[in-house]
This record gives sequence, C-alpha cells and structure tokens, in this order.
Amino acid sequence: MNEKIIERSGEIIAERIVGPQNFVTLAFVDRYGYPHTTTISISKSEGIRWLTFCTGTGAKKDTIDHCNKASVCINSPDYHIALTGTIEQITDPGVKKEMWYGGLKNHFSGWDDPNYCVLKFTAERYNLLVDWQATSGELLKENTENE
Repeated sequence: MNEKIIERSGEIIAERIVGPQNFVTLAFVDRYGYPHTTTISISKSEGIRWLTFCTGTGAKKDTIDHCNKASVCINSPDYHIALTGTIEQITDPGVKKEMWYGGLKNHFSGWDDPNYCVLKFTAERYNLLVDWQATSGELLKENTENE
C-alpha cells in the first residue's frame, strides 16, 4: 500500500510540472534561524526523491550554506504531499542550461546569467495523503559510492 501511495505522489508531482499549477511551497531556515517559506515552480523531479527549482540567487546561497534543511509541501483538496530533506544550489553550467526554459527570459538574460540558479531538494522523509490513503516514513538513501 505504501509503495502505491508513494508512486502516485510522484505521478502527481510530475503532472504539476507540466500543468498550470506547477508551484509548491518551499520552506527552509534563514541565516537568522527563522523559518522562510516561498512559493516556487518545480522544474524537474524524480518521483518524491528529488525536485529541482529554477530561481534567482539572491540571499539563497548564504541561507542554504547556513542550514540546508528544507521542506516542500504540495497540496490540493484531493491530496497532501509533505516532504522534508535537504536543499543545495547547483552551480554546474550543464545543469543550469538543461533546466533553462523560455519563461525564465522574463527574469534572467539566459542560462548563464550569474543571478540564475538551480536548487535541488532531496527528500529524506515523507508524509502523504493521496486518494484518501495516508502514509509516512523515511526514504532510503541511494548508495552513490563506486563499488
């Protein structure tokens, strides 16, 4: 049952990326130790494991360097997807170019604009209510070491 709810939650996230309501709530702790919450659009995801966001650098890097703990909340009258984990700023030019999309032209000169950045949220825990079924738990970390 849990795997089914987790899988459906990933599908909902993917549907939101291409849909008219592709925004989520992203929360993290600012450099002063206070919660900071913002609404942001999802750029890409892999199920509930990770989501990326395209945004401006502003004070985010300083904040993320201070405390990389974050949470994402996605909800509607039909579901509630709450994820907690960590966030990092991706500086790799290839990733920034890959994540670039036309709507960002309103805010940045191009994928190489120094004020444009990609944030990657990696989920560690989840609390899901989908199709009136609830589950919560921890995601197992993938082994990234060479074997």
